[in-house]
Amino acid sequence: MHRFTLRLADLASTWFAYSPILEATLSLRMWSHPGVYRLQSRAFEQLRPSFERLDSRLLLSLVADNRWVPDFLTPRPSAPAPEFRTELATVRGLPPELLRGELEQTFRPNGQPLPALLEAGLADPERLLARICDALEEYWEVCLAPTWWPQARAVLEADLVYRARVLAQHGAAALFTDLDHRLKWTDGVLSINRHWTDGDVETAVDGRGLVLCPTFFVRGAITMIDSSRAPQISYPARGQAGMAGQGSPVPPQALEALVGAPKARLLSLLAEPASTTELAYRLGVTPGAVSQHLSVLAATGLVTRARHGRSVLYRRSVLGDELTGGR
Repeated sequence: MHRFTLRLADLASTWFAYSPILEATLSLRMWSHPGVYRLQSRAFEQLRPSFERLDSRLLLSLVADNRWVPDFLTPRPSAPAPEFRTELATVRGLPPELLRGELEQTFRPNGQPLPALLEAGLADPERLLARICDALEEYWEVCLAPTWWPQARAVLEADLVYRARVLAQHGAAALFTDLDHRLKWTDGVLSINRHWTDGDVETAVDGRGLVLCPTFFVRGAITMIDSSRAPQISYPARGQAGMAGQGSPVPPQALEALVGAPKARLLSLLAEPASTTELAYRLGVTPGAVSQHLSVLAATGLVTRARHGRSVLYRRSVLGDELTGGR
């Protein structure tokens, strides 16, 4: 069990963020442990030829047998929506003399020796760190950034909007309960059922803030390996089914007759917040076509919109819920 103790001020400074470098690093599990994150399988199989042309042997060596990855590759976000290159600069800034300890704490506790490639590279830790960062950057630019990340970012942004609404409407206890089954909130203590390691760990947030990060590549809430790091919890993102492929609910015929098929399908999809990009992907149409229909739906009060960072997220209004019957 890992317990985070939060005073009232700590609770007030708890915030949400998504992290592109967290997604890049944890997504390496897709290649080392195929089939574990099934909703991403289709997309990543399409990326396999590109991945195999990279420094994939090094990238795969960074994932332990139990799917642990080094903490230094997943720095705590400094903003709700950081840029990949900003986060990568933090990783590049690791003092090279700390690299061995960072790698050993990932592999040694599980009785696993350092992979031979990493062990050999530690003869020159500065060069190894640069090679790791270069490989991760190339992986991002070639495999993730062109098509996967824009869709993934829309899902993560929608998750953050949803969490903010839960917190505002129902409070912290409901928020933590809704995040994941591994989390439990009791009398100022947020506990993670930490089945991946033995013993109990106690962490006082103590004014440092707690950051909560949605991700596609965990099966339950996790935290950093090193409990002395700034408090951070990653949890499974909502809305991942939309990443498994195109498709949308079939709207009722009466609704389709009233507003037309395209707008009816949009209303059926907007039970949860979504961006124009995400909706276009799921419907297999252009963002411009979706934008035109959303403008009409917003003007008639059937959907609401809210800005999150650079994106505008749409959701059915109360009137839209009544019209669709909550479907």
